[in-house]
Amino acid sequence: MIALEYKLKGKAQQYRIIDDMIRTAQFVRNKALRYWIDNQGVKLVDLYKQCAIMAKEFEWAGKLNSMARQASAERAIFAVQRFFANCKAKKPGKKGYPQFNKHTRSVEYKTSGWKLSADKRCLTFTDGFAAGTFKLVGSRDLHFWAPSEIKRVRVVHRADGYYVQFCINVERMEESIPTGKAIGIDVGLNHFYTDSNGETVPNPRPMRKSEKALKKAQRKVSRKKKGSSNRKKAINKLGRKHLKVSRQRKDFAIKTALCVVKSNDFVAYENLQVKNMVKNHKLAKSISDAAWSQFAQWLQYFGKVYGKAVIAVAPQYTSQDCSVCGNRVKKSLSIRTHICGCGAVLDRDHNAALNILALGLRQAGIILNTVGHTEINAWGQNDLYSLVVTSTSKLTD
Repeated sequence: MIALEYKLKGKAQQYRIIDDMIRTAQFVRNKALRYWIDNQGVKLVDLYKQCAIMAKEFEWAGKLNSMARQASAERAIFAVQRFFANCKAKKPGKKGYPQFNKHTRSVEYKTSGWKLSADKRCLTFTDGFAAGTFKLVGSRDLHFWAPSEIKRVRVVHRADGYYVQFCINVERMEESIPTGKAIGIDVGLNHFYTDSNGETVPNPRPMRKSEKALKKAQRKVSRKKKGSSNRKKAINKLGRKHLKVSRQRKDFAIKTALCVVKSNDFVAYENLQVKNMVKNHKLAKSISDAAWSQFAQWLQYFGKVYGKAVIAVAPQYTSQDCSVCGNRVKKSLSIRTHICGCGAVLDRDHNAALNILALGLRQAGIILNTVGHTEINAWGQNDLYSLVVTSTSKLTD
C-alpha cells in the first residue's frame, strides 16, 4: 500500500463544504463510539448498521457517502481494538481508553463518493454534500495506477490548506545492488547518530532553530481577543510555523533513513522507548525535536522496500559495555569518552554503535568468524556476503 498526496485547489465555498464533511465524519465516529460504550461487545457490522440509522435520523448525516460513514465507524472500532490490545500487552501507564474526538481534521472515503477526471488531474466529490470539483496540485502522476487500485481517499485539513491522500493497493519494491556493508547506529542529541564506522550526522534541530519565531507567534495569539477573527488568523500563522517545523523534521528523517538503507545491506539500531524518555523534562524538547521514532519507522519501511535487513536491538548497556573486551564500564551521561582497562579508548557513541551492530548480528542469527569477517544471508538467497570488520571494531561472540 502506498499513499500519494496532493493539495486541493478550489473556491472558499468548497472549502467550507469540506469542513462540514469533516464535522459530519466526526459526529458519526463519536456516535458509533457512544453506541459501543452503551452496548459493549458489539462488532463492526453492528456499527455499520448504526451508520445507516444515523443517515435516516439526521438529514445532514445522510449527505455523507455511506462508505465514508462506515470509514468513520471503523475509526471508532480501531480505537477500541487498540485499547484492548494495550490491556492485553499490559502496557505501562494509561491504556488509551477511546475518547470522543473534538478537533477532527480529516474525512475518509473508500471506493465511492468521489470521481477522478479523465486526465486524473481533478477530483470531484459526488455525495450529498456536493463539494464540487477540485484541481489536484502535486508532482506525482496518477496515470500509473487504475482507479480500481485506489482503495481509500482521505481529505485532510492542515494549517496551510486542504490535501487529499490516495491510498493505492500496490506493493512497492525497489531494486538494490548489494554493498556488502553492515552498520550499527547509535542515535543521540549531540549528533543525530553515530555509526559503527565512527561517522557522525549532525542534528538539524528544526524546533530549536525556529523557537524564537514560534514564541513570537504564540505571544500574538495570546494577545488577541478570544473568538475574534484576528485571533483565528494568528492561530493559523502559528499553525503554519509548526507545520513547517514538522515537515523539516520528517524530510530529514526520510532522507537520512533512505541514505542509510541504500548504503548498507545490514542495519542495526536501538529500539528506544521514546515515550518514556520524554518524561525527563530537561531533555524532552530536544528528544522530541530529534524525531528518533520517526527515523526508526522509516528505516523499517525502506528496509522492506529495498529488501535490506534492518534489526532493532535492546539499548540496555550498549554505552556501558566495552566493544573490544565486553567488560562493563559504568559512566554517567556527562562522560563522552569510553576508556576501558583493556586499552580501548573510543568515543562513547562510537562504542555504543559497535555494540549495537554486534547485538544486531547476533539477533539476526549471524555467524561471526574468528578472522574478523562476518557472513550474512539477509536476503533469503544462497549467496553469503562477507562483511569486513576492521581490527579496531572486531566483534567477538
